[in-house]
Amino acid sequence: MVAKADLPGSGKPPMGVRPDGAPYRVLIVDDSMFIAKQLGQILASEGFEVVDTAADGAQGLEKYKANKDKIDLVTMDITMPVMDGVSALEKILEINKGARVVMVSALGKEDVVKKCLLLGAKSYIVKPLDREKVLERIVSILAR
Repeated sequence: MVAKADLPGSGKPPMGVRPDGAPYRVLIVDDSMFIAKQLGQILASEGFEVVDTAADGAQGLEKYKANKDKIDLVTMDITMPVMDGVSALEKILEINKGARVVMVSALGKEDVVKKCLLLGAKSYIVKPLDREKVLERIVSILAR
């Protein structure tokens, strides 16, 4: 866990830390271990705490249920085995209407992303991941 102090060498406080010094906590749901690891590294580099990761929507839903009081934001892949991200998003929002879920999508899935936003997703991130865009989207949602 990164303390409230500035990140080494940056001269600015980390984006993933609340004003009280506690980290924002994130659940990453993605069937690609590479993407999950990359997202985790991007977030950890700014002081976020990755509460858990899940490889499909069903696992993500179970991990959300078990940790919902400890999760500030969920990143949710759209295309996954067992349960897709759209179904998992709907189920998470049934549990908590105010859940902050950010969809993670490959290019060319604009229609599905639009559906997710209409259902209640707060934003989306496009693959391949761009560090600055990932952080910008997530921080803007947490600031709301």
